[in-house]
Amino acid sequence: MLSRQPSLTEWTKSSYSAVNGDCVEVKETSRAVSVRDSKDPQGPVLGFAQETWKDFILEVGRGSFGAA
Repeated sequence: MLSRQPSLTEWTKSSYSAVNGDCVEVKETSRAVSVRDSKDPQGPVLGFAQETWKDFILEVGRGSFGAA
């Protein structure tokens, strides 16, 4: 699960990272949430509006997407 912090100015790795540390990282600003692959920090970044990210996290918590 991603740790929710009031203001992330640095990339934060998901607490569900695999043993080898491969997972997603998030960075939050006042306007958006960015998500990237921790194995490729120079690679592409997905951007989400704050409200969209909040809705996504709520649905994940509800189990709306099933088990991985």
